[in-house]
Amino acid sequence: MELSMVLLIPAVAATLAGIFGNRAHAAAAATLIGTLAAFLLSVHITFGPALGVHGRILGLAGWLSCDYLSALVLLLVSFVGFTATLFSLGYIGSAVKAKGLAGTARYWVRYNLFLLSMLAVPLLSQVAMVWIAVELTTLLSVFLVGFEDNPEALEAAWKYVVLTCMGAAFALIGVLILYWGLRTSGAGEFTWAGLTLAGPRIQPAFLKTAFFFILIGFGTKAGLVPLHTWLPDAHSQAPSPVCALLSGVETTTALYVILRLLPVLTWIPGHPAGTWSVSFGLISAGAAAFLLLQVKDYKRLFAFSTIEHMGIILVAAGLGGGAAHLGATYQIMAHAVTKSFCFFAAGATLLITGTRKIDTVRGLIRTSPVAGISLMLGGLAIAGAPPFAVFISEFSIIKAGLAAGHYVIIGLLTLFIAIAFCGIMYQINKMVFGRPPEARAAYRLPATCAAALAVAAIPVVLLGVFIPAPLHHVLKLAAFALGR
Repeated sequence: MELSMVLLIPAVAATLAGIFGNRAHAAAAATLIGTLAAFLLSVHITFGPALGVHGRILGLAGWLSCDYLSALVLLLVSFVGFTATLFSLGYIGSAVKAKGLAGTARYWVRYNLFLLSMLAVPLLSQVAMVWIAVELTTLLSVFLVGFEDNPEALEAAWKYVVLTCMGAAFALIGVLILYWGLRTSGAGEFTWAGLTLAGPRIQPAFLKTAFFFILIGFGTKAGLVPLHTWLPDAHSQAPSPVCALLSGVETTTALYVILRLLPVLTWIPGHPAGTWSVSFGLISAGAAAFLLLQVKDYKRLFAFSTIEHMGIILVAAGLGGGAAHLGATYQIMAHAVTKSFCFFAAGATLLITGTRKIDTVRGLIRTSPVAGISLMLGGLAIAGAPPFAVFISEFSIIKAGLAAGHYVIIGLLTLFIAIAFCGIMYQINKMVFGRPPEARAAYRLPATCAAALAVAAIPVVLLGVFIPAPLHHVLKLAAFALGR
């Protein structure tokens, strides 16, 4: 019942937003209440007694399920969904007034449906249904990417939908091959749990081929290089709260599907999944690190950082072992909360300055201390400076890799992380400090935007110095779900 309610809440909120029509305030209120309720329910599911006793919750006759890995993703999606709603309340209203946009009520309908599709990915048991849910995250968010209705936004939306749908075709081939292999083995349901149990009986050729297609297909959605070209465009043109969802958790839901296959392939002696994961991860982290050095748009800056982080997570998962997998789950959590905060800071900067160009933003901390401090905090946190959560997760991955003797891999990964750190902080420092290029009229951030920054900053600051015991328990068991 609890799992069904998580999906029912955004569906009801979307319906109410549609019924309210042009009454944008009512639609926004329904969305805020709905996302808060979904987050609180996700907290109850993740830390409640049912999951703790059984390790897995079932719902809707086996169509829905939740273990610790899916609970972690569910918690992150619902938290970012709530904070992005809070930020949207002021941001969308300001954008509508400044740019003469229409359709604010439609924004809330699409927002709720997009959130519904992301919440469904970790909760659905049937692999085919998970594929549908991942593709719905694209179809239900493309109109949000093009919300500002200018040529750049529309081009980004088209590139987003075309490239990710091409990836969906590859992923579908992988899903069908996986189903074929399962049926050939003569046992098991086409669920994550069924695949894990049937793994030893499925012929390795089916598993290897399916994983390759799914890695390519959903890797496109996660922004892995060289399939990443849609991501910086979409994330620079979408409204900032939508960027927080796209970069913070939508990419994570796609990567979640890839990670779900790792324990299925561990039964194959010398299986190539780890090598493929490490290879794609290093290429993505390395390419993103160098792209960060020449970026001109601060929203694209954070978008390239997302590509880097997806690569780091994939490297950690591919290395194998409990310590590396724990680092991967920690990185998933750190990325989601930190990257969403970064895009809120970027949205505040855009409201203050009216531009996304890095070279035209100077002295932000003088123009708006709230935006300047937030941007500096977000830059330090996402670049991996101590004592923030990203530093702890990256340090854990490097330590685990060195302990396992993967010196070349860890050497390359450390180099890419260092380059990315320098690239991010070089750009952020230019914007935050110095003298503003011209006097601008005083602008005060909407109260809900400031509130969203304050709420989103709590885990960014806290999780680098203290992890509550229940959350650490969830991270450990989520890592265990990734396999041996």
